[in-house]
Amino acid sequence: MTMAEWMEAGQRGKDVRSDCWVRYQPRSEGGLDLTLNSKVESMYGTHIRVLAKEILETLGIRHAQLIIEDAGALPFVLAARIETVVKRAHPELKTSFLPEMKEFCRVPAQRERLRRSRLYLPGNEPKFFINAGLHDPDGVILDLEDSVSYQEKDAARILVRNTLRQVDFYRAERMVRINQLPMGLDDLREIAFQNVHVVLIPKCEDASQVTEVERMIARVQQDHGLQGQPVYLMPIIESALGIMKAFEIARASSAVIALTIGLEDYTADLGVPRTNEGRESFWARCQIVNAARAAGVQPIDTVFSDVADMDGLRQAVLEARGLGFEGKGCIHPRQINTIHQAFAPTPAEIEKAQRIVRAFDDAQKAGLSVVSLGRKMIDPPVVKRALQVVNLAIMTGLLPPEWKSQAQAQ
Repeated sequence: MTMAEWMEAGQRGKDVRSDCWVRYQPRSEGGLDLTLNSKVESMYGTHIRVLAKEILETLGIRHAQLIIEDAGALPFVLAARIETVVKRAHPELKTSFLPEMKEFCRVPAQRERLRRSRLYLPGNEPKFFINAGLHDPDGVILDLEDSVSYQEKDAARILVRNTLRQVDFYRAERMVRINQLPMGLDDLREIAFQNVHVVLIPKCEDASQVTEVERMIARVQQDHGLQGQPVYLMPIIESALGIMKAFEIARASSAVIALTIGLEDYTADLGVPRTNEGRESFWARCQIVNAARAAGVQPIDTVFSDVADMDGLRQAVLEARGLGFEGKGCIHPRQINTIHQAFAPTPAEIEKAQRIVRAFDDAQKAGLSVVSLGRKMIDPPVVKRALQVVNLAIMTGLLPPEWKSQAQAQ
């Protein structure tokens, strides 16, 4: 690269918000020359200039010209854009500018939790990050794969890293979909030590891919002194070969907590169109459920792509629930409530499950091996299903944990 070349990163234009466009040219002398055009110049112009110079100095840049067009970018976004242009100009640079990790970003991962909804957020679009947690999804996925063009993979990787350090997603699980291996290993070098809760492994076709991801996470965490901090894995099955190996993949590591399916790539692999009826993918989805259950992990269904069809979404979730899935992907916040409602047990289901559990408890106290409810005998599988309904009702706030004692008091 010659000293006259410019590097650019970020977005510009009248419709851009919460982002910035940065142009960078290294120089051999002359110090730092910074030009700023910001929508918030009067309030934050001085702060932006100070931060920009701090970032460049941290990265070891003493002589350069930097042009910033700011559309309300938060500091962690500005830092990501500047680091991106510098590293595009100096690919040998290993130093990073890491914003402070906020305390609310340190909440640890949980193995056992609701995963009814997971909201995909394009990894190079900061405007979607800030308020994502307000929609109350069970998880947010910062996506580095399909939603990011090849030319912007490096920019998205740095932006997602900074986002994990600075954005409060509230109760949502913090997920990242990495790129297909081997590129995904480069993603892990940036995000595996940022308290990411779950890494989604796309286009997974073999158990060895899971163990390769697990080894890289362990290596990165060791390099940063974070051994033992859990990072769970969710392989995405998206091909005929992946379906055939789904059970092996689900059992590849104790870090696997769920198995999911991507139907766009799967149907493309079959050479058939994806339909709303889903006959072409029914067998594959059943395989995912059975493989997940056999391995003791959660089965999670694919996304529903029509964001305007709430009735269709509800029917798709009810069908998924009927097949045994515990969650579904979201591509728009408006889908979250419908998904949560459709996965929730109905009042009638909760009442029936409570009666079964009470009858079972009464029989146990009486030393009876046979449980009856009305004219029907209740066997252990029925009791197991009833307990699952009760536990789900408690987890979703539809039933208080102390419901048994409350019933006895009445």
